Amino acid sequence: MECAPTAPTPWERVRQRLREEIGEEKFTSWFARMDLDALTADVIQLSVPTRFLKSWIQENYLPRIADIWAEESGAKRRVDLAVRNAFARPVALKATTVREVVTERTDARSPESRPQSTRPADSRSADVRGPDGRGPDGRGAEQRGFESRAASSALSDAAAGDVASGSPLDARLTFESFVVGKSNSLAFAAAKQVADSASGSAPVFNPLYLHAAVGLGKTHLLQAIARAGAVGGRRTTYLTAERFMYGFVAALKTHSAIAFKDALRTIDTLVIDDLQFLKGNNLQQEFCHTLNALLDGGRQVVVAADCLPGELEHLDERVRSRLAGGLVVELAALEEDLRLEILKTRYQTLTEQHPGFAVPAPVLEFLARSVGQSGRDLDGALNKLLAFNQLTGEPVTLEMAENAVKDLIRPTDPKRVRVDDILRVVAKHYNVSRADLLSQRRTATVVKPRQIAMYLAKTLTLRSLPEIGRRFGGRDHTTVLHAVRKIDGLVNADRALAEEIEVLKRLALEA
Repeated sequence: MECAPTAPTPWERVRQRLREEIGEEKFTSWFARMDLDALTADVIQLSVPTRFLKSWIQENYLPRIADIWAEESGAKRRVDLAVRNAFARPVALKATTVREVVTERTDARSPESRPQSTRPADSRSADVRGPDGRGPDGRGAEQRGFESRAASSALSDAAAGDVASGSPLDARLTFESFVVGKSNSLAFAAAKQVADSASGSAPVFNPLYLHAAVGLGKTHLLQAIARAGAVGGRRTTYLTAERFMYGFVAALKTHSAIAFKDALRTIDTLVIDDLQFLKGNNLQQEFCHTLNALLDGGRQVVVAADCLPGELEHLDERVRSRLAGGLVVELAALEEDLRLEILKTRYQTLTEQHPGFAVPAPVLEFLARSVGQSGRDLDGALNKLLAFNQLTGEPVTLEMAENAVKDLIRPTDPKRVRVDDILRVVAKHYNVSRADLLSQRRTATVVKPRQIAMYLAKTLTLRSLPEIGRRFGGRDHTTVLHAVRKIDGLVNADRALAEEIEVLKRLALEA
């Protein structure tokens, strides 16, 4: 007898809703490491591994998580978020059981969420001093002060060393494993030349700025540069924007901002990934100073983002101008020949790990023609074939592949439309300026064109709701979602508006 498939739990549905709303890349960056630790009738206890993640999620998404949970479970609960202790993992939570799960991570929780039993019976006893000024442990104030300063110094050194060591590198992401085609050959050549430059030599392209949509190889090239630079004797640091932000905030908390700055400004090559995630005026100002110091000092800087420097609306104009002053290279959409070469390379790797796995050449050609906008889509298609083959024992055939990856097949290969093209077309059609569309003005003459532009950005581009929000003056993704739903409803009810939007779509596609 076959077991019926297990229905997804409310938490699994919440995670899926978040993934759909903000896009796979953002979800992986911010929420992939968020766990459900405990569940009571009143409280959902979540945890993340770092204080930075906790602070960012609390500031930007905690109310949204609570709302989605209420919609998916039918019960409104308060959401508490804690930083989990890596050395004391919580007891696993059974999805079907509504009960409080006791963990050993009380020290990682906020004071408000700690159980009363973990506090001293008399809170005053924690700071008792004798006549000589010594505490219960026999240490005097001078000794305690010395130990506190020593601990602070150790934290400062650790914070500086932590950022200098950079984010972890994936051993698979090298120049040798990167598959080169027409769409990425210039980016590959530029990255290779930067990586191969001798230690102490003047930078060739500075800064080197790579931009592309999700899954087209930005991170692969950046990590390859970092790995090759380290092997070649250059002091190279690879940092994601998240890691840069975390390091800076940690340095401020431990009063080690100078050490943090010095650690970054004494390296030979700084590689920053996902710059579009860099938020906060202080963080942007520090990045601007670091960028200027490195470029003026003849150090190499390599940056990647999901758009052109000028489209990073949340960054200071000086930073965008400095980034645009180097070599700006796009990794374009993968052409069919390149997709086939990538599939062959990934398939070869899978056969080494799973010797019985065989995919005929016609199936690989079918996947290259039909599946995906990125290398990750191609990976997903091959993994689906592997799962079907191993779980059912069915050999991989063209018919089996068509059934296995039907949800990954793209109906068409649309022309890539830029948000800037949409803004220009809409602004001209409605006789408003681009600045008006990006401003906070809420007059009727501006609001409707802005909502139409957001609707077109969602329907004509591959950008997620948060990405579109950033391009429209740093708005929240919920604002974009409201605009898309409103225009969608109006289009269904107003034939004249529907025809008007079709005209705008054609103009954007021809831009």
